[in-house]
Amino acid sequence: MNWDLVGIWLGAVLTLMLYSFLYRDNPFYKFAEHLFVGMSAGYWLIYTIFNVLIPNFWNELTGAGDGTPDLLMVIPGIFGLFMLARLVPKIAGLSRLALSMIVGTGAGLGLISTLQTNCLSQVEGTIVPLSGVGTAGFLNNLILVAGVVCGLVYFFFSKAHKGVVGAAANIGITVLMIAFGASFGYTVMARISLLIGQAQFLIFDWLPTFSIIFGAGG
Repeated sequence: MNWDLVGIWLGAVLTLMLYSFLYRDNPFYKFAEHLFVGMSAGYWLIYTIFNVLIPNFWNELTGAGDGTPDLLMVIPGIFGLFMLARLVPKIAGLSRLALSMIVGTGAGLGLISTLQTNCLSQVEGTIVPLSGVGTAGFLNNLILVAGVVCGLVYFFFSKAHKGVVGAAANIGITVLMIAFGASFGYTVMARISLLIGQAQFLIFDWLPTFSIIFGAGG
């Protein structure tokens, strides 16, 4: 059996099932959707076990890595069991301890990365020279700085948006709309790229298999 051919047909059939939603909701689309979600959940479960749980917890606890067991790994192991306690109603409250640890740790780590990426890096990106960069560089940096300042003025509500402040706020709205439009356009472009990729798969990979199957059958 040509397993490559079977894989192409499975991919094509599932693709058509998913795109059948463009007509209306139907059992074929629901089957493909549920299959995709189930396979994704199964894949990430296996991936987490073999690439996260075993090397980062089990090997450290048993000393399979360097031969020295790390008994402190018992603590995260207990918290992991607390997460499973949510399946038992009588001891479901124990899962809150594990959840609070995860949320607190995630918030602390996320705070640092958010400050560095969404705050400090953004501020650093707007500190640009207006001289010695040529005419094109000057205009580009001037528009960048003016757009950032006007965008911040729009969110300054301590003063009425009238006069100069109002004009700057209106410019800020325009800049924000351009930014949101560019972001939305990028998202649409990415989705169109996926659509083109699947169309090319159906046309150049799947359709030629008809001649192989029916030609061999003839």
